[in-house]
Amino acid sequence: MKEYRPNEIEEKWQNIWEQKKVFETSNDKLKDKFYALIEFPYPSGQGLHVGHPRPYTALDIVSRKRRLEGYNVLFPIGWDAFGLPTENYAIKHKIHPKEVTKKNVARFKSQLKSIGFSFDWSKEINTTDPDYYKWTQWIFLKLFENGLAYKQEIPINWCTSCKIGLANEEVVGGTCERCGGEVVRKVKNQWMLKITEYADRLIDDLDSVDYLDKIKIQQKNWIGRSKGMEVDFRIAGKDEELKVFTTRPDTLYGATYMVVAAEHPLIEKYKELIINMDEIRKYQKYVSKKSDFERTELSKEKTGVEIKGLKAINPVSQNEIPIWISDYVLMSYGTGAIMAVPAHDSRDWEFAKKFNLPIVEVVKGGNVEKEAFTDTESGILVNSELINGLEVDVAKEKISKWLETKGLGKRTTNYKLRDWVFSRQRYWGEPIPLIYCEECGWVPVPEDELPVKLPEVENYEPTENGESPLANITEWVETSCPKCGRKARRETDTMPQWAGSSWYFLRYIDPHNSKGIVTKEDLDYWLPVDWYNGGMEHTTLHLLYSRFWHKFLYDIGVVPTKEPYSKRTSHGMILGENNEKMSKSRGNVVNPDDIVEEYGADTLRTYEMFIGDFEKSVPWSENGVKGCRRFLERVWRLQNIVVPGDKYTKKLETNIQKTIKKVSEDYESLKFNTAIAALMTLLNDFNDFGKITYADFKTYLILLNPVAPHITEELWEIIGLKGMLNESQWPQYDEDKAKDEVIDMPVQVNGKVRGTIVVSIDDTQDIARDKVKENKNIMKYIEGKQIVKEIFIIGKIYNIVVK
Repeated sequence: MKEYRPNEIEEKWQNIWEQKKVFETSNDKLKDKFYALIEFPYPSGQGLHVGHPRPYTALDIVSRKRRLEGYNVLFPIGWDAFGLPTENYAIKHKIHPKEVTKKNVARFKSQLKSIGFSFDWSKEINTTDPDYYKWTQWIFLKLFENGLAYKQEIPINWCTSCKIGLANEEVVGGTCERCGGEVVRKVKNQWMLKITEYADRLIDDLDSVDYLDKIKIQQKNWIGRSKGMEVDFRIAGKDEELKVFTTRPDTLYGATYMVVAAEHPLIEKYKELIINMDEIRKYQKYVSKKSDFERTELSKEKTGVEIKGLKAINPVSQNEIPIWISDYVLMSYGTGAIMAVPAHDSRDWEFAKKFNLPIVEVVKGGNVEKEAFTDTESGILVNSELINGLEVDVAKEKISKWLETKGLGKRTTNYKLRDWVFSRQRYWGEPIPLIYCEECGWVPVPEDELPVKLPEVENYEPTENGESPLANITEWVETSCPKCGRKARRETDTMPQWAGSSWYFLRYIDPHNSKGIVTKEDLDYWLPVDWYNGGMEHTTLHLLYSRFWHKFLYDIGVVPTKEPYSKRTSHGMILGENNEKMSKSRGNVVNPDDIVEEYGADTLRTYEMFIGDFEKSVPWSENGVKGCRRFLERVWRLQNIVVPGDKYTKKLETNIQKTIKKVSEDYESLKFNTAIAALMTLLNDFNDFGKITYADFKTYLILLNPVAPHITEELWEIIGLKGMLNESQWPQYDEDKAKDEVIDMPVQVNGKVRGTIVVSIDDTQDIARDKVKENKNIMKYIEGKQIVKEIFIIGKIYNIVVK
């Protein structure tokens, strides 16, 4: 037996797979299909770290198993390559983003190939390729033509140093998360997509897909659909109302003050009547430096200013109540005003306590002077003249009807979801394919002129005035109107990075099609994606945006399914050995290249699947890597104990059958750690017995192959099995033989487990009763008592009822 040298073996098999195009998808549409999708990587300069292979290996295992089961498998790969990180790197190092991207992709590609993933590289895509983004632009034009893309002036977070708009999540303490520069609110004319028109379908259609519950909850919470009432609070002494949205009109009697957003137009309209405008202006300036994300944090200190000179009238109690401004109310959500019921809302309660505002209990329970009583889904109404003594549901309906009758409110549905801000004032993104004509307005670029390519430029740095760098390229910007032929200007904003990743799973199906987005025949066969795995950080926005685009394409007849993905799972992160998130600044990043070089790709793959529960975050362990390498070396040595035989060894057959069942089920439920543990146990059984047949070894190699494909292919060849392992069939198990011959049967006395007895799976009740009599621990709960009933389920449980 020659020594186990993983690097030689892995290079050999990777070359064979590539030369023979082993993992290229078949055109045979008579076969059952399986479409496995991973989140395509952003090719950064750092290359892969060991966190990347975890989700890739998981779906690689499932894909390899499916091929062995006879499925036509599509397991593609590509690059999400537009965006700010590449552009910032290019600016800093004076290298064109195109060159940076090319270099980064080459590095990522070599790393992925060295780990032995069974990607179909013939389907490779890149979002920066004009042949790809031609169709991204085409989809945008369809959105525009259907009234779902529009331009609007909105306030954005503007970094004065980076000279770009920032997402709410990128603003920390009024400064840019990236550079620490000051962030101000700036009004910009931005392209928007009407994702809000799809809000209900994006929630309701979650019932038709197999997503983890926590993923569905994230989607629903982000959309934030709530049914309630819009209620009018009259401004005291004015013929004007402040509208609020509430899901709890039954608590109106407890509304002791109102809060409006710092930007609410009411302030400007009545500034002559407001006696503390200086204080208001100062607070507005303070709020303007905060992102929406910071403003709505629950744990932050409560701040605000009373608008002195204005009062509101509670529509049910007719009490005058004060109006405040505070940062936690946003103009972009609801009506920009809320009614505060401090007795039953923790945030309102903290605010009321800080500013000494009244707290009135209206749902009985708790001590509202000590804390807000929020368990109010049910309960009895108090201090509420019209609805006193009623249950919450009844009270809610009665007060709603009363408000409607009086013309003080109407039933409505509210959403947290806002339309999608789609413009970016940067260079490295897809040009928006629209032209502005003074005569015709915004006019689409004709489809036969797509793609609108990014111009080759030397200077792609952001401009001082906040316009895209493209705005400075006169010869590119100045054009003629496709509609009337007059002088016109191209749109100089580019699309966000989200654009290319919102439909990439479609292009994988038919990536080289120059005449359409994908052929209908291929879409009909491959959609929906059967299994999509990715990080929890992308199960909100990316998932929402791609579902929105897909539903729109369904509406216009491009795709045949309402939902893009049948199944969506997620994985936990791999942390550093110090249990912290891996990052260069912490110095705890592990490079997979180093692990592959020292231990082999199969060891890396096995360790990442054996490391722990796939859905949970786990720390990296060098000792764990070494343990997996030792396991594979023991597998390598099994070739020494193989003897002729085309049937399972009789004394090993039960364990082999049980292992086939366990591994088959665990791969499908992402329980890779327990599947590998079962293979380790069977390996011990083989070695304890001292010899195994070709049949035993063949099945073992197939079961291990999806995790460790190189060593198993090599051993398959060494012992002279027919063809290549990847051409074989997944083993089937015999349900009867896969059962345990003996089990530990739990014995209950009066419903409580008092011990177990060892029985054969087909032992009768009489045999089990005799074994119970021999068990002193169980008998102490039975002796001296009358047995009134016995429930015996063969092979499962024995329940004895005594008195």
